[in-house]
Amino acid sequence: MSRRCVVTGAAGGIGLAIAEALVERGDRVLLADLDEQRLAEAGERLGQPWIAGDVAAEPGIAALIEKADAELGGIDLYVANAGVFRGFGLAADEFDWSLSWDVNVMAHVRAARALVPRWSVENPGVFAVTASAAGLLTQLGSPTYAVTKRAAVGFAEWLAATYGDRGVQVAALCPMGVATPMAEAGETVTDPEGRLAHASVTAAGETLTPQEAARVLLEAIDTGRLLALPHESVGTMYARKAQDTDHWVTGMQRFRTTLGG
Repeated sequence: MSRRCVVTGAAGGIGLAIAEALVERGDRVLLADLDEQRLAEAGERLGQPWIAGDVAAEPGIAALIEKADAELGGIDLYVANAGVFRGFGLAADEFDWSLSWDVNVMAHVRAARALVPRWSVENPGVFAVTASAAGLLTQLGSPTYAVTKRAAVGFAEWLAATYGDRGVQVAALCPMGVATPMAEAGETVTDPEGRLAHASVTAAGETLTPQEAARVLLEAIDTGRLLALPHESVGTMYARKAQDTDHWVTGMQRFRTTLGG
């Protein structure tokens, strides 16, 4: 049965890969992004509707849902994928923190606030978020990313615990390195903490394609799992961290030193 889907941050990277995978399954997808030109190109190529706007703000989310209702007749799956990676070390300023919190966390909260009351056991829905392995572990170099992605995972857990038996399925995608425009931008960062952040991602494990990340998310949705872990090692590290957090932190300190931080 075809699902009615919304994917934010869909002009490129993981968001576009998720949209492509859904279309291949026969689902209808409304693509959303700030980058109108790339978004239009993606929508036209996939033969799917699109809307440009700020999906972290309540007016943008309201417009997105209104568009989905008009074009698709409703929403069965919402993928809150849009995210930012900015703000390095303690030098991260108020704008870095505010934008990161707004896009990486509150965009999820505001979308859920608008959508979850519409879903029920009789008319279930799926709320998926693109978080990060940083949300389960941490992110060297960028406190803004580490903290907001942890919060994104925390909100997904809360949503699942609160509404999981009331017609709302939740999934959180938590990859390490993925070859996206965001990751490529990290290669040109000059800030020492920013370079450390980029190096820690590339050194931690294999860099996957957006298509691989999208596949794992959809598999998690298909099987009803909360955490979608494209890098299997993340689950192992997460378990070790829980068993002995102090030992894990010491290991992260050593990792930082090996990277020249």
